[in-house]
Amino acid sequence: MNRRGFLKASAAAIASFSIVPGSVLGLNGAVSPNSKLNIACVGIGGQGAWDLDGVSGENIVALCDVDSKHAAKSFGKFPKARTFKDFRRMFDAVEKDIDAAVVATPDHVHAAAVLNAIRRGKHVYCEKPLAHSVYEVRTVMEEARKQKVVTQLGNQGHSFDSIRTFCEYIRDGAIGNVREVHAMCNSVYSHMDDLAILDQKQVVPETLDWDLWLGPAQNRPYNSTYVPGHWRSWMPFGTGVIGDWTCHVVDPVFWALNLGAPSTIEAETGDYDPKKHGDTFPKGSIVRYEFPAIENRPAVKLIWYDGANRPAKPEELDKGQLPGIGALVVGDKGKILYGSHGAAGVKLLPESRMKEYKEPAKTIPRSPGHHREWIDACKSGTQAGSDFKYGGPLAEVALLGVIAMRVKNRKLEWDGKNMRFTNSEEANQFIKPTFREGWGL
Repeated sequence: MNRRGFLKASAAAIASFSIVPGSVLGLNGAVSPNSKLNIACVGIGGQGAWDLDGVSGENIVALCDVDSKHAAKSFGKFPKARTFKDFRRMFDAVEKDIDAAVVATPDHVHAAAVLNAIRRGKHVYCEKPLAHSVYEVRTVMEEARKQKVVTQLGNQGHSFDSIRTFCEYIRDGAIGNVREVHAMCNSVYSHMDDLAILDQKQVVPETLDWDLWLGPAQNRPYNSTYVPGHWRSWMPFGTGVIGDWTCHVVDPVFWALNLGAPSTIEAETGDYDPKKHGDTFPKGSIVRYEFPAIENRPAVKLIWYDGANRPAKPEELDKGQLPGIGALVVGDKGKILYGSHGAAGVKLLPESRMKEYKEPAKTIPRSPGHHREWIDACKSGTQAGSDFKYGGPLAEVALLGVIAMRVKNRKLEWDGKNMRFTNSEEANQFIKPTFREGWGL
């Protein structure tokens, strides 16, 4: 069946399905594999539209977006679904009719929307990074644990076969003990040179509820540079290149090496001045992390590069160049190079090593797909592979990097257990944001 036929068949099935929360159909929150989850989606333009497609085989009960123009196509696909602008009102209205929620808003609204669903006992799929601050990540993780809901972070590559192949290589000792990782993304999310655009007075489009779009962020005038596509470039709303890509690029080594929390973080940001340019991000950065040794794994240095910053090309890479997005993993017996999204294109260096290497057995179960994995877990009462217990600490790596950018030329010492920097009160002020009145967690 082609995609159009699939969507048509799904829509017909949804139209004929009576709205009965799946959780009442089984024990301990589980439902029959043949029944459909009733789902509400928050943020359905852009990436949210893709996530909506990923769960479209289930029963889409409600859709919410603050921008009716940006979300029009998604609204049109599901004419039977109830529509809302305010997710708080949506959850009040459909709480008894849904089992789960998908959240794909800008980063600064993630925690507020996710917690609104979790505290009602709903399973949640949330786009990466999990939240906009370390404090929000910890709050979401704890609430998910307490409510015992099924969760999944939207780092889709975590469900790819290739990330499992990479983990199996590492566990097989293909490159020995890993002591250094160079993770890179050549994107630039910076408006350092055009901050003056924020002084422009602009009229809010009639289709956009600007107050709801701001959500927990502090009041500021509307500007078209934020909405709909460039909010990642602005500190109050997004988390820059590092926040957008760490959950993809660092995910393979985070999983394979069980990295956990770093002990130190230090950022180089060129001519970026946090006091002058603090509304946006650097044109490029190098962020150095140190992860302490645990059990049989030695200490690991992870260096993040974005913009034009790049690690040196390894001499073992005799053909081609380093990927625009990916990582070079250095062990004491060799190197592995992989691309973006779940270690796509895992390659031992040099090429001759790859040809002679006997691949290990596939010991890690393969995934049916990122959304499917979450849906199946909701129905079975198990957990998905990148649940918030795993995805939260992964997101924190990126968020700690953002803080290091805001505290220029300082090697920060991080006490993850107590959620504080031990050598910088300046950095500690960025752990928990000040929420707008009425939007606190």
